[in-house]
Amino acid sequence: MTSTQAGPFGRALCAMITPFTAAGDLDLVSAREHALRLIAEGCDGLVLSGTTGESPTTTDEEKSALLRAVREAVGDGVPLLAGVGSSDTRHTVRLAQEAEAAGADGLLVVTPYYSRPPQAAVEVHFLRVAEATGIPLMLYDIPGRTGTRIEPRTLLRLAEHPRIVAVKDCAYDLLGATKVMARTRLAYYSGCEEMNLPLYAVGGAGYVSTVANVAPGRMRAVLDAFDAGDTAEAARLNALTIGLVEAMMASGLPGTVTAKALLDAGPVREPLQPAGREATDGLRRVYEELLAAAG
Repeated sequence: MTSTQAGPFGRALCAMITPFTAAGDLDLVSAREHALRLIAEGCDGLVLSGTTGESPTTTDEEKSALLRAVREAVGDGVPLLAGVGSSDTRHTVRLAQEAEAAGADGLLVVTPYYSRPPQAAVEVHFLRVAEATGIPLMLYDIPGRTGTRIEPRTLLRLAEHPRIVAVKDCAYDLLGATKVMARTRLAYYSGCEEMNLPLYAVGGAGYVSTVANVAPGRMRAVLDAFDAGDTAEAARLNALTIGLVEAMMASGLPGTVTAKALLDAGPVREPLQPAGREATDGLRRVYEELLAAAG
């Protein structure tokens, strides 16, 4: 059954890792292979160069090269969003224009971080990016990392721009999200796996998931059951994923580190450090339990 509430980029999106070689260089061969595997196993689209993609430690040239390589691998029918957020509006605009030229279908734009701009400045920042390109924006609201919220009132104003079409929501404010969805056309994507089903149930468009790097089919199955009208099955399947979500996203290690450990996908870039043997073994146990329980 096809969802009637799927957003502009589909429902099930993966915040894709960026593979590196043992020497720490961009591994485009592995990136192509991983992207193809994710699409084959249930992802509607991919988000490149986000937090999970280690965007703070990849160069502008690497971001463009990764996007071009993945676009070549998956073809034109798969939505690709490029993370272009930075703390500098001019740099963000330049990244957005380069991503558009490299074949992005949309842009993931995080709130400017560290400087903690007031809401009026946050609004101007997003509008500058929206006016600088011809492709749609997904705004990334993650105050736990940026230090600044995109307040619901700000989102209501930004929703008036035709190219601001979606929100990746990591604000843990279901009330605020519900109010904005009710008053705008913005498509809300959960950016926190434990909120995937709750947000979808109140009208969300889907999710952008780090855990989908290792379990794309398991994450998608929850939404498929909900769309089929079997909410009890959706809840059951969602409960099965919680152990892996907790192990990957709430264990004290970043999701990038845990995803790469499970995938054996090469090193992370410093200041991140790879998961140790004990942590990796624990992750594998939880992952195997999910596979066994889900059948």
